[in-house]
Amino acid sequence: MSEKPTQRGFSWQATGRGIQHASVRAFDLSERAARRGWRSQRKRVNRWRSRLFIIIQISLAAGLSWWISQTLLGHEQPFLAVVASIVCLGFSFGQRLFRALEIAVGVTVGVALGDLFWVWFGTGVWQIMLVIAAAMSITTWLGARTLMVTQAAVQASVVLTIPPGLDAGFSRWSDALVGCGVALLFATVAPVSLVEKPRIQAAKVLHETASAIRAMVIALTERDEEAAAEVLERARATEAQMSELTTLVNEGVAVVRTSPFLRHRRHKVLEIADVAVPLDRFTRNLRVLARRAAMGVYRGEQIPKAHLKLLTRLAEVTDDSAAELFAARRPDSKIEEIAAVGVASSKVALEPNLSSTVIVAQVRSMLVDLLELCGVEYTDARDMVPQMED
Repeated sequence: MSEKPTQRGFSWQATGRGIQHASVRAFDLSERAARRGWRSQRKRVNRWRSRLFIIIQISLAAGLSWWISQTLLGHEQPFLAVVASIVCLGFSFGQRLFRALEIAVGVTVGVALGDLFWVWFGTGVWQIMLVIAAAMSITTWLGARTLMVTQAAVQASVVLTIPPGLDAGFSRWSDALVGCGVALLFATVAPVSLVEKPRIQAAKVLHETASAIRAMVIALTERDEEAAAEVLERARATEAQMSELTTLVNEGVAVVRTSPFLRHRRHKVLEIADVAVPLDRFTRNLRVLARRAAMGVYRGEQIPKAHLKLLTRLAEVTDDSAAELFAARRPDSKIEEIAAVGVASSKVALEPNLSSTVIVAQVRSMLVDLLELCGVEYTDARDMVPQMED
């Protein structure tokens, strides 16, 4: 007769299994932590790469400003030349030349006032208060924005609180002029990739919209509330994506208007700027469509197959348009395909439930937006999506 396992045996087995499970959990946690760490490092590297051009630009501008002031003007420690070049260039491309010019005015006004106050009144509590008030008042009178006013006050206070050499005179003001001048020169140079980013971002938004519509069809077919909620979240995320696109478009337009090296790309950038307006309406309609789809699933409403097919065709022409943008072409070649979907939408039969009716209406509105995105005028786009047949 076999012996029964002792209590100690059961305890050892349970402990062994517990150790094994704990080891598995620890390995799983460490693996996930490693993956998160790797993703984090990739994001950091990508962020560094995206800023590498401006980092190199600022470094070169600062060094050149120092060399000009020290070698050509004979100033021993032209630190304000370096500071002015760094401050003017900054870390942003948007409206960059105008931003650099604005800061340059603020810096030079502030440094000039600081030097004058040092010569006339010396330094002290009341002098610092007075020079800051004077710098901010003058720049405000000049119609400056907050950035210029702040820079004037900062530079005036810095100059007044750091004593110059005995024979410095107005060398610090000339150093600031050198730094600002070099920064303005460098601000006209921008990477070609900057004017390509708006187009790529617009293509990404269209592609994500098409993917969301396909996921919506699956959620409606399977009546999956969780999947419909995820689609709604994806649709809402397009608002942030459009905000990023608007920023990129503004930056691209500013660059091609001010940089003599990228003027030949102006037409392409302005073309994407025109795309951004109907694309914004397109994503807004997507969010309405996603909310209604989620509500239809929640209420258990049956969406006809014809309506689901219409959604699928919308996703297809949207993806095709995104592919054209990725290929650096405006999706004019897709106008006929989109118009064909518009004609098909006018022939589907409407159902008595609200969700199916709203879905058809939103698809038709999105088709008009998509046609405008392809370069069709609104009135023509509206006519290419005919009235519903009785």
